[in-house]
Amino acid sequence: MDGREQLRQYLEQRKEAGERELVLDQLSVDELLKLVGAATGATATPRDASPAAGAPPSSDWREVLRSSGASPERPAERHEVREESAAPGRPQVPQAPAPPVPTGISVGVSDRQLFGGPLASLESLDAVASAVASCTRCPLYSTATNPVPGQGNPNAALMIVGEAPGATEDEQGLAFVGAAGQLLTKILGAVDLKRDDVFICNVLKHRPPGNRNPMPDEVTACSPYLVRQFELIRPRAILALGTFAAQTLLQTKLSIGKLRSQVHRYHGVPLIVTYHPAALLRNPAWKRPTWEDVQLVRRILDSAIAQS
Repeated sequence: MDGREQLRQYLEQRKEAGERELVLDQLSVDELLKLVGAATGATATPRDASPAAGAPPSSDWREVLRSSGASPERPAERHEVREESAAPGRPQVPQAPAPPVPTGISVGVSDRQLFGGPLASLESLDAVASAVASCTRCPLYSTATNPVPGQGNPNAALMIVGEAPGATEDEQGLAFVGAAGQLLTKILGAVDLKRDDVFICNVLKHRPPGNRNPMPDEVTACSPYLVRQFELIRPRAILALGTFAAQTLLQTKLSIGKLRSQVHRYHGVPLIVTYHPAALLRNPAWKRPTWEDVQLVRRILDSAIAQS
């Protein structure tokens, strides 16, 4: 893949995720797309965005930017390139230096078992799923079509926790497969994560009737399954989607707005809070802050990988 195609794909991902500005000479995403000839009806810029006649296409996306008229030299203090996390074939993306992130709530400690009792004997995620399937701890099992224990990589570096299954999830017995799940897949892709890379689940393992909010006794009944999943996976980071996931894990009543933009700790594991994808479908204005949150998750994962 040549540099022009790499850059086009990267910019399209950012645009789809709600990004409208990048720190590249203060050019917008659309302006950059036009510079590389990717926007509909775009033409070459006065400084000739096309390769010289007879010259092979560049394999370096930076050279594409230079030839497109974007700044050939960027001040070092404004940009840095994430080199250590670049996968083979992945363009190395210029990023502004990340500001310090405030420390948030810390729950539990990292060096002891989270809880005892019968669930401690569940030695695999499949065993947890089987226990969920036969669970009668709360009345939700009687109204749900299928249990939704969660699915994904048992060795995931990132654990994603939502609130409760919706109608599509209830039908299929899988977490985040409806419209909100499709949006989540796109959000993960924008930071180079696939669904197969992560473990996705909800606080509640059965759908509440009519997609109503979880009740406190339902959260209490279901939480041990979530905690056991965390114990078995031992992720490098947790992304809590929505109010109930965040408040359950952090044992707080604070709102999403007050929990965002901080690095919390759940038994020693960094936990980031953001809006639920279903909320983004209702309020597109929240896409930008959500994008900032998942970028923070990506930085945490990259740092953890670099230190391992």
